[in-house]
Order: sequence, then structure tokens, then C-alpha cells
Amino acid sequence: MTIASQPQLSLDDFLKLPETEPASDFINGEIIQKPMPQAEHSRLQTKFCNVINNVTENQKIAYTFTELRCTFGGASIVPDVSVFRWDRIPKTPSGKIANRFEIHPDWAIEILSPEQNLKKVLSKLLHCSRNGTDLGWLLDPEDESILTVFPEQRVELYEGADKLPIIEGIDLELTVEQVFAWLSWS
Repeated sequence: MTIASQPQLSLDDFLKLPETEPASDFINGEIIQKPMPQAEHSRLQTKFCNVINNVTENQKIAYTFTELRCTFGGASIVPDVSVFRWDRIPKTPSGKIANRFEIHPDWAIEILSPEQNLKKVLSKLLHCSRNGTDLGWLLDPEDESILTVFPEQRVELYEGADKLPIIEGIDLELTVEQVFAWLSWS
């Protein structure tokens, strides 16, 4: 769902607005409210975090966050899943995790909901790619495919038994079939 915005709204003005529920992105001067997650979306989002963090957290390689606002490159977005390499996670002077992430994720994952506009979700991943993100995934549960965005905005489509690209340093192998099998409840 797109919320009408004033043409002169700046990133600073957007960041002063109260948070919406669900969250809103600010990209290309437009405020776009994310749809309320439903069961498939929630399952994939939670499973990604668990699978990735099980491989990365104890060794302090990376950490996965859900619905984390990331402000960088003139936009403020809330990817469904954001993965940050451990040494890039912002910290306070006392060493605690910072509340605000004003950097790009290393890996951004978006899960397309039925009412979402594919072009607008893809534009978030392309923004990430233009601003340093190593890998973006756009999952389409309806046709069980994953569109990937690499640096320089190179885009590839993965389906079926295709092995998915993972950011460097994370020892994880997944296929598209494995990811969408997480939705089977038998």
C-alpha cells in the first residue's frame, strides 16, 4: 500500500514522523507502508533468521535481524530480513548494540506478499545494491522463485533445485526447494 506523500518530504522529515504499524519505507522520496505479514511471510522470515543465526552467531560471523530500519543512501528502509557481518553491527561507546542502523545491510531479504507491488519491493533491493549491499533476495512464495540482486545491480532468477548464493563468510547451503519446503506443515 502506498501512502500519499508530500513531494517536498525529505528523509529527515520522514524520520521525524511517528513509526507506522506495519513499518513504512522511505525510498525515492516516497513513503510506502509494508503490508501486515501473514503466515507464509512470518514463517519464512522467522526460519531465515533461525537458520542463518544458527550458523553465524556463536562464531560472531554475522547476525540476522527482522524488520530492522536501515537508513542509508538517502533512503530509510525496513527489509524483512537484514544480515550484517558481525564487525559491521553498529555499537554504542559502551559496546552495546546501537538502536539505529545508519548503514546498509550486507544481505537484504524481502518476501513478496500478495498485495505488494513487485517493482517497489525490487527497487528497495536495487537501492541496497547501489549502496554497498553484497546480496539481495526477493522471494516470491506464489511461484516459488527467488530473484537475487548482486553488486552492480546484476539480477538472476533461481528456481527449483538451484543452489542459492550466500554472502561470503557464511557456511550455508540452501536451494530454492529447501526454502519453500519450510512452508509445508506436514
